[in-house]
Amino acid sequence: MPNIKSAKKRVRSNAKKETVNTRITSSMRTAIKNVEKSAKAGNKEETAKYLNTAVQRIDKAAKSGLVHKNKAARLKSRLTKLKNDVEKEEK
Repeated sequence: MPNIKSAKKRVRSNAKKETVNTRITSSMRTAIKNVEKSAKAGNKEETAKYLNTAVQRIDKAAKSGLVHKNKAARLKSRLTKLKNDVEKEEK
């Protein structure tokens, strides 16, 4: 445990930031899994709905620096391709 007042404050603020970052990252991963699961089931409407939330959460994670912008673009591209494949199969 640090002795200096500013170091103690840094420990507290890092703990708060860690919880926020964990929540954002976790919600992003959950949204991605929801898209993949609904695409595997072949549900077109559900996949489109989940894709919108996944894109929002990926963008939020990239904006806050939790995910690199290129990784965010790659994830969004793959999920969009997955959704398009589901729509193509139904036709």
